[in-house]
Amino acid sequence: MNAAHADPPHAGQAPATTACVCGCSQADGAAAHALAQALARDDLDLAISLGLLAEEFPAKLACTACTPACTQALRDAREQRLRALAARERYRARAQRLQRRADERAAQRAAPTVAAPAVLTNTDAAAAPRPALPNAAAAALARAKAKAAQRGPT
Repeated sequence: MNAAHADPPHAGQAPATTACVCGCSQADGAAAHALAQALARDDLDLAISLGLLAEEFPAKLACTACTPACTQALRDAREQRLRALAARERYRARAQRLQRRADERAAQRAAPTVAAPAVLTNTDAAAAPRPALPNAAAAALARAKAKAAQRGPT
C-alpha cells in the first residue's frame, strides 16, 4: 500500500511520516512536523489534539531543523486560534450581558402591571395618574391645533 492511498490519521493521532511541510525530517521534531502537516491540511481538530493550544507549546513542539518560516507559521496559527477563542468568549459574554439587561428591562416594565393597584384617595397626590403629555408639550399641541383651526379645512 503506498502513501497516496493510506488512511488519514484519526483525531489525536499523528501522521505516520515525520517529514515536515518545510522538508525537514529531523526525528526530534516529529511532534512539530505532525502539527505542521495537520495545519497544512487545514485539520484544526487534529492540530489541537496534537498540542496546538497546549500551555507548553513552544517547548514541547519545537524543531531546531525546521525553517524559520515553518516555525513562525506554527506560532502564527496558534496565536490566530487563541485570538479566535478569545473573541468567541467575548461574544458569548456580550450576548449574556445583553440578555440579562433585556430581562431586567422587561422585569421593570412588567413591575407596575404586576403590583396590586393601590386605592386612590384625594389626599394621595403622588399616586395620582400622570398626564399623558408634559405641560409644555400639551401647550404646544394646543397652539398648533388652534393655528390649524384658523387656517380652516384643507
